[in-house]
Amino acid sequence: MRNTSLFGRPDTPVWVPGEAERKRSRLLTAMQRWGYGSVEELHRASVEDPEWFWRAVVDDLDITFTETFDRVLDDSDGKPFPRWFVGGRLNAANLCSHRHAAGPHAAKTALTYEGDGGQRRSMSYAQLDAEVRRFAANLTQLGVTPGDRVVLFLPVVPEATVAFLACAMIGAISVPAFTGYGAEALATRLRDSEAVVLVTADGTTRRGKRVPLKRTADEALAAAPSVRQAVVVRHLADGVEMLDGRDVYWDELDQDPAPVDTVDTDPNDPLTIVYTSGTTGAPKGIVHSHGGLAVKAAADFGYGFDVHPDDVIAWISDMGWLVGPLLIMGGLQLGATVVFTEGVPNHPTPKRLWEIVERNGVTLQGVAPTAIRAVMADSDGCFGDLGSLRAFVSTGEAWDEPTWRWLFETVGESRRPIINYSGGTEVGGGLLNSYPFLPMDPASFNGPLLGIDVAVLDQDGHPVVGEVGELSVLNTFPGMTHAFWQDRERYLDTYWSRWDGVWLHGDLAGVDENGTLRIHGRSDDTIKVSGRRVGPAEIEASLLKDRRIVEAAVIGVPDQQRGQRVVAFAVLGDGDVDPDALADTAVHNVGRSFAPTLHVVATLPKTKNGKIMRRAIRARYLGAPTGDLSSLDPLTPLDDIPVREGED
Repeated sequence: MRNTSLFGRPDTPVWVPGEAERKRSRLLTAMQRWGYGSVEELHRASVEDPEWFWRAVVDDLDITFTETFDRVLDDSDGKPFPRWFVGGRLNAANLCSHRHAAGPHAAKTALTYEGDGGQRRSMSYAQLDAEVRRFAANLTQLGVTPGDRVVLFLPVVPEATVAFLACAMIGAISVPAFTGYGAEALATRLRDSEAVVLVTADGTTRRGKRVPLKRTADEALAAAPSVRQAVVVRHLADGVEMLDGRDVYWDELDQDPAPVDTVDTDPNDPLTIVYTSGTTGAPKGIVHSHGGLAVKAAADFGYGFDVHPDDVIAWISDMGWLVGPLLIMGGLQLGATVVFTEGVPNHPTPKRLWEIVERNGVTLQGVAPTAIRAVMADSDGCFGDLGSLRAFVSTGEAWDEPTWRWLFETVGESRRPIINYSGGTEVGGGLLNSYPFLPMDPASFNGPLLGIDVAVLDQDGHPVVGEVGELSVLNTFPGMTHAFWQDRERYLDTYWSRWDGVWLHGDLAGVDENGTLRIHGRSDDTIKVSGRRVGPAEIEASLLKDRRIVEAAVIGVPDQQRGQRVVAFAVLGDGDVDPDALADTAVHNVGRSFAPTLHVVATLPKTKNGKIMRRAIRARYLGAPTGDLSSLDPLTPLDDIPVREGED
């Protein structure tokens, strides 16, 4: 079943690396030292001999274990449940802050926060580590113990990185949550993780408008009885209600607490739970471990993006999506400077991305196709001084070629590669990459990441070339989720049930005769809005918090700027409802980032056993062929769904 011809060799590549890119490459340097003549040969060895390869990675990238592991892989519990770096000990806080604060990077800028309104704050590695140790001690004073869950409902201010690493330091498990969530979405994550502490902020801003995080948190906490304490960062400092005995401001915590030790964790101990959504059921708690995420992030950033300590990496992100934790675990672990960028790429000015590059000396700018489409629409063709910038890195969704070419040719002057990177929360980073030291075609990938046996399979599970198939993984590797939080069966059903021993990733992909890979979107109903993934069932559940709505169905439809947008169809118990009031409540319950265009309908099409037929709804709404409707209950006709006329 193995397919090893996935390294692109385009006939007429638009990017051809020069000697500078090849000489700088960490991967090519390591490859030469390891005695391999080609990336294809090294990739084959990385898949066939994981015991050798991952040991070599740990050594080459200086991933420090406090106790050396006995063996790389133990899969005695079955292929879907591997244990990595057995017998070893390490801690993410040591890798990302402790060791740098005690070494030559101590005075170097570790992170910078660029706010939605232009505000800017920075920390050196020494300052970061001091704050991590202080907050870890304060969490301990609040009664947090190893294994406890701490939800981080925070913008990407420096305190978010501090809190993430402080949880790691004491063996607690962080649970980052997207700041665009409504109260019910946040409460779901608090309840499912059984969190004991919530760390939030008084508020944040998006496009200059206040987002009341603390108010959302208060509403969520009312439905999350496991949470004992809430720590509030005074970010906007404009005053919020504080509940005596539960709430405390970050800056009012003990400034000089008794120091606590860094927990020597097992590499497989949970580090963080990043929630993501599927097409049905509750959000999935993706469990990442200290060892797995540390090694995967270091390998992706070091070999895939070619990050060195002299790099400055900027990315518009949120802690609730994997990019936030990856910037910590990849960028900081490798001793680079990370610029955490909040908001959108064209506010407060249309040139925000380029101003951030110039202001911070950015060398690697993270982007998403959605963001670049928005920037391109507002561009006057002037980009300022991008002299420091060596490459872009892109993730979140598939590119369209015109937008890709505009970024590469117009902004990048055809001399800055776009490192296209695709994977997911469940695999701790990437599966596919565009290596900057290899030629590349537009809007594509020129190879799989090392250690990952990727294949594109047809409906019978056979590798295919020249046609679209299912992106799959034939082996396991560090960084893959250690199942779902408290739900191993759902994990097996989601990723391991289609073909024996094969991880079905859920993306449609294709590989051509030259080995060039492309992604063609999701193979399920999951919605991606501006690269942020959300399941229709989760939005439906939030809409149903409105008692006027008795049934709801949600779909994602194409959107030129955001990739997809959310459209909802609601059946009301009382037909005499103000549409504006209904829409306002939908925004409140769902969160503005995923707020749907709402259509009131008489019925929703369902199967005869009561399952809502989302794919039929989407086809009807978009005017596409609806396919087999033999399972449709005649009492719920598809004709009740409107057909889109123009753009909503």
